Amino acid sequence: MIVSKPLPRAMLIDMDDTILSAYGRPEIAWNTIAKEFADELAPLPPELIATTVLAFARNFWANAEAAWRMKLAEARHLTVKGGFAALAAEGHRALPGDLAIRIADRFTAYREEEMFVFPGAHEAIDKLKALGVKLALVTNGAADTQRAKVERFELAHRFHHIQIEGEFGQGKPELAVYRHALERLGCDACDAWMVGDNYEWEVEAPQKLGVRGIWYDPFDAGIPAHATAKPTRVIKRLGELLE
Repeated sequence: MIVSKPLPRAMLIDMDDTILSAYGRPEIAWNTIAKEFADELAPLPPELIATTVLAFARNFWANAEAAWRMKLAEARHLTVKGGFAALAAEGHRALPGDLAIRIADRFTAYREEEMFVFPGAHEAIDKLKALGVKLALVTNGAADTQRAKVERFELAHRFHHIQIEGEFGQGKPELAVYRHALERLGCDACDAWMVGDNYEWEVEAPQKLGVRGIWYDPFDAGIPAHATAKPTRVIKRLGELLE
Protein backbone atom coordinates (compact mmCIF):
# COMPACT_ATOMS: atom_id res chain seq x y z
CA MET A 1 0.00 0.00 0.00
CA ILE A 2 1.28 3.50 -0.88
CA VAL A 3 0.87 6.01 1.91
CA SER A 4 0.74 9.62 0.72
CA LYS A 5 2.73 12.24 2.59
CA PRO A 6 0.52 15.10 3.78
CA LEU A 7 1.28 18.60 2.64
CA PRO A 8 2.31 21.16 5.26
CA ARG A 9 0.04 23.94 6.49
CA ALA A 10 2.46 26.51 5.09
CA MET A 11 5.21 26.70 2.52
CA LEU A 12 7.90 29.36 2.09
CA ILE A 13 9.19 29.37 -1.49
CA ASP A 14 12.26 31.05 -2.93
CA MET A 15 11.95 32.94 -6.23
CA ASP A 16 15.25 33.15 -8.17
CA ASP A 17 16.30 29.81 -9.65
CA THR A 18 13.40 28.08 -7.91
CA ILE A 19 10.33 29.63 -9.55
CA LEU A 20 12.30 31.62 -12.11
CA SER A 21 15.30 30.62 -14.17
CA ALA A 22 17.30 33.68 -13.17
CA TYR A 23 20.96 33.32 -12.24
CA GLY A 24 21.73 29.62 -12.63
CA ARG A 25 24.38 28.30 -15.01
CA PRO A 26 26.36 31.59 -15.09
CA GLU A 27 29.08 29.97 -17.22
CA ILE A 28 26.65 29.85 -20.16
CA ALA A 29 25.75 33.51 -19.77
CA TRP A 30 29.34 34.71 -19.43
CA ASN A 31 30.46 32.74 -22.48
CA THR A 32 27.59 34.19 -24.51
CA ILE A 33 28.45 37.76 -23.52
CA ALA A 34 32.18 37.30 -24.05
CA LYS A 35 31.51 36.12 -27.60
CA GLU A 36 29.44 39.24 -28.26
CA PHE A 37 32.51 41.34 -27.37
CA ALA A 38 35.03 39.06 -29.09
CA ASP A 39 36.35 41.76 -31.45
CA GLU A 40 37.10 44.17 -28.61
CA LEU A 41 38.65 41.44 -26.47
CA ALA A 42 40.98 40.14 -29.20
CA PRO A 43 43.51 38.64 -29.22
CA LEU A 44 42.27 37.12 -25.95
CA PRO A 45 39.78 34.30 -26.65
CA PRO A 46 36.25 34.85 -25.29
CA GLU A 47 36.40 31.52 -23.44
CA LEU A 48 39.38 32.72 -21.39
CA ILE A 49 37.59 35.96 -20.52
CA ALA A 50 34.44 34.12 -19.46
CA THR A 51 36.32 31.56 -17.36
CA THR A 52 38.42 34.18 -15.58
CA VAL A 53 35.55 36.56 -14.87
CA LEU A 54 33.37 33.71 -13.61
CA ALA A 55 36.11 32.48 -11.28
CA PHE A 56 36.56 35.99 -9.87
CA ALA A 57 32.80 36.43 -9.51
CA ARG A 58 32.37 33.15 -7.65
CA ASN A 59 35.13 34.05 -5.23
CA PHE A 60 33.62 37.50 -4.76
CA TRP A 61 30.14 36.19 -3.93
CA ALA A 62 31.54 33.48 -1.66
CA ASN A 63 32.94 36.23 0.57
CA ALA A 64 30.70 39.23 -0.16
CA GLU A 65 28.69 40.99 2.51
CA ALA A 66 24.91 40.83 2.25
CA ALA A 67 24.75 44.51 1.25
CA TRP A 68 26.12 43.61 -2.19
CA ARG A 69 22.87 41.77 -2.95
CA MET A 70 21.28 45.23 -3.06
CA LYS A 71 23.83 46.43 -5.64
CA LEU A 72 24.00 43.68 -8.28
CA ALA A 73 24.97 45.94 -11.19
CA GLU A 74 27.77 47.55 -9.21
CA ALA A 75 28.97 44.14 -8.04
CA ARG A 76 29.17 42.95 -11.64
CA HIS A 77 31.26 46.00 -12.55
CA LEU A 78 33.71 44.97 -9.84
CA THR A 79 33.83 41.32 -10.84
CA VAL A 80 34.49 42.00 -14.52
CA LYS A 81 37.18 44.53 -13.63
CA GLY A 82 38.62 41.97 -11.23
CA GLY A 83 38.71 39.35 -13.95
CA PHE A 84 40.45 41.78 -16.29
CA ALA A 85 43.01 42.59 -13.59
CA ALA A 86 43.67 38.89 -13.02
CA LEU A 87 44.37 38.41 -16.72
CA ALA A 88 46.71 41.40 -16.81
CA ALA A 89 48.57 40.03 -13.79
CA GLU A 90 49.18 36.84 -15.77
CA GLY A 91 50.79 38.85 -18.57
CA HIS A 92 47.82 39.13 -20.91
CA ARG A 93 46.70 42.28 -22.64
CA ALA A 94 45.42 44.99 -20.26
CA LEU A 95 41.75 45.56 -21.06
CA PRO A 96 40.17 49.00 -20.47
CA GLY A 97 37.85 49.72 -17.57
CA ASP A 98 35.12 51.13 -19.78
CA LEU A 99 34.96 47.82 -21.63
CA ALA A 100 34.53 46.02 -18.30
CA ILE A 101 31.59 48.29 -17.45
CA ARG A 102 29.92 47.68 -20.82
CA ILE A 103 30.38 43.91 -20.55
CA ALA A 104 29.00 43.87 -17.01
CA ASP A 105 25.97 45.97 -17.99
CA ARG A 106 25.32 43.76 -21.01
CA PHE A 107 25.47 40.71 -18.72
CA THR A 108 22.85 42.30 -16.45
CA ALA A 109 20.60 43.09 -19.42
CA TYR A 110 21.08 39.60 -20.86
CA ARG A 111 20.04 37.99 -17.59
CA GLU A 112 16.86 40.05 -17.58
CA GLU A 113 16.12 39.16 -21.20
CA GLU A 114 16.63 35.44 -20.67
CA MET A 115 14.71 35.11 -17.41
CA PHE A 116 11.61 32.87 -17.47
CA VAL A 117 9.27 30.89 -15.24
CA PHE A 118 10.27 27.24 -14.94
CA PRO A 119 7.78 25.00 -16.77
CA GLY A 120 4.96 23.94 -14.46
CA ALA A 121 5.92 26.34 -11.64
CA HIS A 122 2.81 28.52 -11.86
CA GLU A 123 0.59 25.47 -12.05
CA ALA A 124 2.24 23.83 -9.03
CA ILE A 125 1.91 26.98 -6.92
CA ASP A 126 -1.73 27.46 -7.92
CA LYS A 127 -2.51 23.84 -7.03
CA LEU A 128 -0.85 24.14 -3.63
CA LYS A 129 -2.87 27.26 -2.90
CA ALA A 130 -6.08 25.58 -4.06
CA LEU A 131 -5.35 22.71 -1.66
CA GLY A 132 -5.25 25.17 1.23
CA VAL A 133 -1.50 25.51 1.75
CA LYS A 134 -0.54 28.98 3.00
CA LEU A 135 2.17 30.34 0.72
CA ALA A 136 4.90 32.93 1.21
CA LEU A 137 7.37 34.07 -1.43
CA VAL A 138 10.64 34.71 0.41
CA THR A 139 13.39 36.20 -1.72
CA ASN A 140 16.67 38.02 -1.22
CA GLY A 141 17.64 41.05 -3.29
CA ALA A 142 16.90 44.72 -3.83
CA ALA A 143 13.31 45.92 -3.42
CA ASP A 144 12.85 47.43 -6.88
CA THR A 145 14.54 44.57 -8.75
CA GLN A 146 12.67 41.79 -6.97
CA ARG A 147 9.32 43.55 -6.90
CA ALA A 148 9.59 44.07 -10.68
CA LYS A 149 10.05 40.30 -11.12
CA VAL A 150 7.03 39.60 -8.92
CA GLU A 151 4.89 41.78 -11.17
CA ARG A 152 6.50 40.74 -14.49
CA PHE A 153 5.99 37.04 -13.84
CA GLU A 154 2.53 37.32 -12.25
CA LEU A 155 3.45 36.04 -8.81
CA ALA A 156 1.77 38.53 -6.45
CA HIS A 157 -1.73 37.02 -6.50
CA ARG A 158 -0.36 33.51 -6.10
CA PHE A 159 0.98 34.07 -2.58
CA HIS A 160 -0.56 35.03 0.73
CA HIS A 161 2.62 36.91 1.67
CA ILE A 162 5.48 38.40 -0.37
CA GLN A 163 8.72 39.03 1.55
CA ILE A 164 11.62 40.76 -0.21
CA GLU A 165 14.94 41.38 1.51
CA GLY A 166 15.15 45.01 0.35
CA GLU A 167 11.66 45.75 1.72
CA PHE A 168 11.81 43.71 4.92
CA GLY A 169 15.31 44.86 5.85
CA GLN A 170 16.84 41.41 6.34
CA GLY A 171 17.52 38.46 4.07
CA LYS A 172 18.12 34.74 4.22
CA PRO A 173 19.80 33.06 6.10
CA GLU A 174 18.88 35.39 9.00
CA LEU A 175 16.45 33.45 11.17
CA ALA A 176 14.24 36.52 11.61
CA VAL A 177 13.35 36.19 7.92
CA TYR A 178 11.74 32.79 8.34
CA ARG A 179 10.13 33.71 11.66
CA HIS A 180 8.46 36.78 10.14
CA ALA A 181 7.14 34.87 7.13
CA LEU A 182 5.69 32.17 9.38
CA GLU A 183 4.11 34.80 11.61
CA ARG A 184 2.45 36.44 8.60
CA LEU A 185 1.08 33.06 7.52
CA GLY A 186 -0.06 32.24 11.06
CA CYS A 187 1.83 28.97 11.10
CA ASP A 188 4.30 27.23 13.40
CA ALA A 189 7.70 26.16 12.11
CA CYS A 190 6.93 22.48 12.60
CA ASP A 191 4.03 22.78 10.14
CA ALA A 192 6.02 24.49 7.38
CA TRP A 193 8.41 23.75 4.54
CA MET A 194 11.03 26.01 2.98
CA VAL A 195 11.66 25.35 -0.72
CA GLY A 196 14.60 26.68 -2.71
CA ASP A 197 17.88 26.19 -4.55
CA ASN A 198 20.34 27.66 -2.03
CA TYR A 199 21.42 24.92 0.37
CA GLU A 200 22.34 27.22 3.23
CA TRP A 201 19.32 29.49 2.89
CA GLU A 202 16.64 26.91 2.14
CA VAL A 203 17.84 23.82 4.01
CA GLU A 204 20.36 24.52 6.74
CA ALA A 205 19.06 27.82 8.15
CA PRO A 206 15.31 27.08 8.30
CA GLN A 207 15.92 23.67 9.83
CA LYS A 208 17.41 25.45 12.85
CA LEU A 209 13.86 26.63 13.56
CA GLY A 210 12.21 23.30 12.85
CA VAL A 211 11.10 24.18 9.32
CA ARG A 212 11.61 21.31 6.89
CA GLY A 213 14.05 22.15 4.12
CA ILE A 214 13.13 21.08 0.59
CA TRP A 215 16.08 21.51 -1.74
CA TYR A 216 15.42 22.44 -5.36
CA ASP A 217 18.28 20.91 -7.39
CA PRO A 218 17.32 21.00 -11.09
CA PHE A 219 20.88 20.56 -12.35
CA ASP A 220 21.81 17.57 -10.13
CA ALA A 221 24.50 19.51 -8.30
CA GLY A 222 24.28 17.09 -5.38
CA ILE A 223 24.36 17.88 -1.67
CA PRO A 224 27.38 20.12 -0.92
CA ALA A 225 30.32 18.39 0.72
CA HIS A 226 30.33 20.97 3.53
CA ALA A 227 26.60 20.57 4.28
CA THR A 228 25.68 20.58 7.97
CA ALA A 229 22.13 19.30 7.50
CA LYS A 230 20.23 16.96 5.23
CA PRO A 231 17.21 18.12 3.23
CA THR A 232 13.82 16.62 3.96
CA ARG A 233 13.44 16.15 0.21
CA VAL A 234 15.30 16.91 -3.00
CA ILE A 235 13.24 17.96 -6.01
CA LYS A 236 13.99 18.97 -9.60
CA ARG A 237 10.70 20.74 -10.32
CA LEU A 238 8.06 22.30 -8.11
CA GLY A 239 5.40 19.89 -9.35
CA GLU A 240 7.12 17.13 -7.36
CA LEU A 241 5.80 18.78 -4.18
CA LEU A 242 2.37 17.49 -5.18
CA GLU A 243 3.41 13.95 -6.08
